[in-house]
Amino acid sequence: MQRRSFWAWGLESEEPTLQERQEAAAELSRRYGVSLVAPPTPVETDLQLRPPRITLPASMEPFCSTDTYDRAVHSYGRSFRDRVRAFNLHFPNPPDVVARPRNEQEVEQVLEWCSGHGYAAIPYGGGSSTVGGFEPPADSDGVVTIDMAAFDWVLEVDDVSRAARIQAGSYGPALEDQLRPHGLTLRHFPQSFQYSTLGGWIATRSGGHYATNHTHIDDFVESARMITPSGVWESRRLPGSGAGPSPDRLVMGSEGTLGIITEAWMRVQARPRYRASAGVTYPSFEAGADGARHIVQSKLWPANCRLLDPGEAQAAAGLDGAQALLVIGFESGDVPQDEAIRQAVKLAREAGGAINDDDILVSGDAGTRTGRGGAVGAWRDSFLRAPYQKNVTSGMGVVEETVETAITWDRWPQLDGAVREALQSALDRMCRGGTVTCRFTHVYPDGPAPYFTFSGLGRVGAELEMYEEIKQAASDAIIASGGTITHHHAVGRLHKPWYEEQRPGPFGEALKAVKRTVDPSGVMNPGVLFDL
Repeated sequence: MQRRSFWAWGLESEEPTLQERQEAAAELSRRYGVSLVAPPTPVETDLQLRPPRITLPASMEPFCSTDTYDRAVHSYGRSFRDRVRAFNLHFPNPPDVVARPRNEQEVEQVLEWCSGHGYAAIPYGGGSSTVGGFEPPADSDGVVTIDMAAFDWVLEVDDVSRAARIQAGSYGPALEDQLRPHGLTLRHFPQSFQYSTLGGWIATRSGGHYATNHTHIDDFVESARMITPSGVWESRRLPGSGAGPSPDRLVMGSEGTLGIITEAWMRVQARPRYRASAGVTYPSFEAGADGARHIVQSKLWPANCRLLDPGEAQAAAGLDGAQALLVIGFESGDVPQDEAIRQAVKLAREAGGAINDDDILVSGDAGTRTGRGGAVGAWRDSFLRAPYQKNVTSGMGVVEETVETAITWDRWPQLDGAVREALQSALDRMCRGGTVTCRFTHVYPDGPAPYFTFSGLGRVGAELEMYEEIKQAASDAIIASGGTITHHHAVGRLHKPWYEEQRPGPFGEALKAVKRTVDPSGVMNPGVLFDL
């Protein structure tokens, strides 16, 4: 694998050029009426990290590193906060050691060493967390980050049951490459797909490609295997079971606090052969939400049913800023999707949507690639470029990030108004204005998953303080409106205060009791999800 950038999304080779950053500074200067200069991007020789505080046993040296670059890369995820700190070379608390175990025996060896000495043991998948999910705790005497990249194989395929046993360190592209010769796919595509792993998806309850029905990685897990400091935690492989609370349900969403996921049996499917897509416009976000609700409650289960408000549709899909856009897509490896898209468009029109029949694309039409043209294609391209675009404006004072949640349909209008008002008010205070847009990333029969994006120009050097006030206002509004603090980004360190409000008190105590059982020394990713 090529070297990852220690401060930007993607590889070192994908970092923006000086010309790209100068052009971005000029555009921001015009937009905000200020004079901005693109500062130089940091390079590896600029890194100054404290020396490792712990000494490796000789038996672990072959698969461990104390290299400065390695420790910097494993310090932060890729949220706004992470990128600001890394860009400014602020690494006050890097891991002391980066371990790359090559088998489960070496995983057990690392956990035994950490438990015996009280060192924090932090699982690391693809490094794309946006919630401080693997950030080293500040109060530890030693931190060992355990990178699972060597666990990157599809070990077994059951064609009859359509399932595969896959190692947890498998990155999205490599996983799909290994399933492709079998004519199969996991078909789980979070935006971080290129730089995230199966184990990370399971540990954080990742949300993926499907906007309805199979929305989370939970829906694909048949059984999971996790190494804990107290032993192996592995469930029986079954299509379903009513035998008490599910052991897999505690693994999914555990965020490295109970153990390290090493492999899982995953439900896979035939690679899509038939596709259909359409982009339906609405005069307002509210009207589009009504259209999305009618479709999802009909149980047609489109793979894509994402609604963009007028601001998002203009910025990402090239619309006029007055219309919302509902992106609808169907796919199947076995059945043509003509009738499914026809029925969905019929429901969308009955809810006030507008679309020309010529804009309904079905695979098999001469020269068409569904989902790649028109407003739908423009949105898709923008979605894929978004993480890289944020690299270009780093260090220029831009305060830009996302907030995601889920809420029932009856309470959605109130939450939408409250979160927009909280974000806009905070932007007005901190950045003298800014923009707030929203889209639905997923929709369920009983409610949507709204995903808000906010952006403003702050003061260079004060971006983190400004961001924290904006994030606080939005998160308070979400919890007060009855939403979840996270639909698919996970809890980590960032969302923990609001997660503590959201979860039932006895459940929090039950989680701590489980941790004391499987991790009696309390070394597994301490400070994430809960405090002991």
